Amino acid sequence: MTSIRIIGTGGYQPGDPIPTEEITRLVGPLPDEVLEGLSIERRFWMIDPRTGEHRENNSDMAHKAAVRALAAAGIEAGEVDLMVLATGTPDYPLPAVVNLVQERLGLVECATMELRSGGAGVVQGLEIARMYLEAGTHRTALVIGSEAISPVLAPVFLGQDPDRIRMRDRMPVYMFGDGAGAIVLRAEEGEGGLRPGATACIGGDRKPGIHSVGGGTHAPIHQQLRARRLVDLRVDVVGAGDFTPVMVTEAIHRTLRRSGVDVESVDLCLVPEGNVGWMLDSLHELGLDTTEWKALNGRIFDSLATMGAVGCAAVPLFLDDAWRSGRIRPGDRLMLIGVESTKWIYAGAVVDWTAQAPVR
Repeated sequence: MTSIRIIGTGGYQPGDPIPTEEITRLVGPLPDEVLEGLSIERRFWMIDPRTGEHRENNSDMAHKAAVRALAAAGIEAGEVDLMVLATGTPDYPLPAVVNLVQERLGLVECATMELRSGGAGVVQGLEIARMYLEAGTHRTALVIGSEAISPVLAPVFLGQDPDRIRMRDRMPVYMFGDGAGAIVLRAEEGEGGLRPGATACIGGDRKPGIHSVGGGTHAPIHQQLRARRLVDLRVDVVGAGDFTPVMVTEAIHRTLRRSGVDVESVDLCLVPEGNVGWMLDSLHELGLDTTEWKALNGRIFDSLATMGAVGCAAVPLFLDDAWRSGRIRPGDRLMLIGVESTKWIYAGAVVDWTAQAPVR
């Protein structure tokens, strides 16, 4: 039988790690309980925090992650015939980042598509790639998640007195980082690989939990240019705390049903904020610590503390970190959960892992 296997992953984050103490210097402190709830010790930015100048861009990071994933998979870029990329912070509105990466990889012809589903995007991309590969339309797919959020954060603190920066503007600077992750899939004979996944947007009647306003076509450009900041990143911390656990529990339930596996058979479950204090507290307070969630106790993993909240890059970056560190081994059954609070999107997939970790 033909299975769709993950044969390699790659991750990249720019520059040196920025500790939380440096963020405090830039924008002022957060209350201790809020800082503890975020659970982020460091993050990486593609900008120079002192000047805001770009040291690289989204497509640079995506390309570097792709090269590392291909090297880990032991294949040449020319073998890729399908690319799916997820990002919410592209270099340009057009052309798509995926095509900039395609060009950098030297692929004259390749099927490509780009998703704007935030943290759910890469898991959706895996499902799209799985279906194409199972149909026999393509054989080798490269799924990438990349995010460049720091350019939007820079205007919050550059030239500003930290004591005068509003608390709601400080929060995103503490939370978000930049980076990219990539996953190589291949149709091969044998057992294991990706199972059918689940995805849905359950926020059709809710306001966005994260809203990036500016730089689009929602209002005349000349009016947008008069705003205090061209792009304003608004985060509804309370709304996210209330509804993200709803997405996570539904994603786990629906993914298990769609993939046809029992929760007890899952060895590890990647949930990008699954171990942070606010998530665990909210699950308990809202009565959402379901039987399935409890069954996964001790098996939830992520790299949020050391990589930051990286949007579309979270799932592939954290997956790459776990694989290269030896936490994921052939024979393990993984569940990957991606959630996005802009309009409350989730996606989940189950994979029976077959790839040996690359030589360190």
